[in-house]
Amino acid sequence: MSAPDSDTTAPLSGLTVIDLTRVLSGPYCTMLLADMGARVIKVEQAGRGDDTRAWGPPFQGFETAYFLSINRNKESITLDLKRPEGRRILDGLLDRADVLVENFRPATMERLELGYETVHARWPGVIYCSISGFGQTGPRRDEPGYDAVVQAEGGLMSITGDPDGPPFRLGVAISDIVAGMFAAQGILLAVLARGKTGLGQRVDIGMLDSTVALLTYQAAIHFATGIPPVRLGNRHPTIVPYETFQAADGDMVLAVGNDEQWRRFCDAAGLEEIAEDQRFSNNAGRVAQYDLLRSLLAPRLRQRTRAEWRARFNAAGVPCGAVRDIAEVLADPQVRARSMIEAVEHAALGSIQVLGLPVKLSDTPGRVRSAPPTLGQHTDEILRRDLGLSERDIAALRTSGIV
Repeated sequence: MSAPDSDTTAPLSGLTVIDLTRVLSGPYCTMLLADMGARVIKVEQAGRGDDTRAWGPPFQGFETAYFLSINRNKESITLDLKRPEGRRILDGLLDRADVLVENFRPATMERLELGYETVHARWPGVIYCSISGFGQTGPRRDEPGYDAVVQAEGGLMSITGDPDGPPFRLGVAISDIVAGMFAAQGILLAVLARGKTGLGQRVDIGMLDSTVALLTYQAAIHFATGIPPVRLGNRHPTIVPYETFQAADGDMVLAVGNDEQWRRFCDAAGLEEIAEDQRFSNNAGRVAQYDLLRSLLAPRLRQRTRAEWRARFNAAGVPCGAVRDIAEVLADPQVRARSMIEAVEHAALGSIQVLGLPVKLSDTPGRVRSAPPTLGQHTDEILRRDLGLSERDIAALRTSGIV
């Protein structure tokens, strides 16, 4: 099977990434790089592959929906890294690589004799990115990192959910995903630095660090008051009204961000008497009088449908929206117009749908070039093209279980 076609106009064209990651944080990082033109060679264990290949149902054919969601634009080679022949193949790939990405627990790569110091000594220009639960330093460095655990340990769950209910994790693995985003950012910064120094460096990403970085104004509230923020449901801690309300046909979100929007909201909702009430004339007053104000707004907002309110509020310049399910989101003409859903041809499944690229570059855009690979789909081609192995050599490696 042929590798993803190259795109010489993409911003990361010419960058080769050796991807030793699995599950979500690492594959999400390398997908972002691949989307922008990097060549990503995903190294997987023969017969098993990335853990997420088994994380189903649901399946699409023989592949899991989970795996298909985060592995587009990559090549897959199967390789036994615990055997000398497998290591020699990886070494040959590193001879041609710019970046290595791994998301094993700290010290795992050292046991494979692939730690940063070893790699940097032999390939000083290679950028070495490590993603782990708690980073490469500190007293908790050896603990495994799982998204739900890090969401809890990172404070997100303490501020997510109903005030009177239990804490909730987000509906996506946000600690994994944001770690992957920061890893991609760190790699690109290291690429820029290498352009000045000629040397690669280590990019050390901890899921806990990444999650703590998301706390932003919630952390600032604690810094300012000494009091840890608490769960407020869908309510914003410092802006009112900024939360969900029930319309006649379902839930909607109202996001009144300033006093001018508040006045426009009252006019559009037919609440002129509330607009004139000095207790609510500014945001600080509305925050202080939250319970009273909500009791006045909620009955009015239940009188019309979400579509009716959205038409009124949009016309008045008041941010609002319906609480939609995933099917409604993916059917949105705006989402389609922005190419956030694309069809791509899978080697075994035929045409499948994947999400598109959120970053739109005017002159050097990335694109969805290929579907997520089947396990080992590009093994023979990589061995032949990159390492110059013969068909006999490749057959011998297969027979011995190296690939």
